Amino acid sequence: MRIAIAADHNGFALKTRLLSRLTAAGHTVDDRGSHEEGTVDYPPLCADVCRQVTGGTADRGIVLGGSGLGETIACNKLRGIRAGLCHDLWSTRISRGNNDSNVLVLAAKVLSPEVAEEIVEVWLNTPFNGGVHARRLAQIAELEELASRS
Repeated sequence: MRIAIAADHNGFALKTRLLSRLTAAGHTVDDRGSHEEGTVDYPPLCADVCRQVTGGTADRGIVLGGSGLGETIACNKLRGIRAGLCHDLWSTRISRGNNDSNVLVLAAKVLSPEVAEEIVEVWLNTPFNGGVHARRLAQIAELEELASRS
């Protein structure tokens, strides 16, 4: 799978760890930044990862921040993005199975590296359930369309 990944200064160390795990698992990983530990603003990083996903150069995206809250808000501002902030395996399965999330947001200040790795693995391997959930995603897409016209 082609994965675009980015982190602000809070998620830098965890991103580095995930990069090697994802690459070792056979994924093609595009590290979109930050490439150093200094303070950085997350909105441009989120936009970059999301554009990789919506543009088709990445199948999915992963964004890491301190709480992940701002990153989730920023990612979901971009049309076609369904970013899910996941703190546990249950929310991870819902994020993919019911919401077909295409961007995973992780809170580096909340999760241990081991739990984060497990969340990433479950997120990458959980299929979308379709059915009633597809209808709801179509309704979300309609909301995006309405917002773009106002």
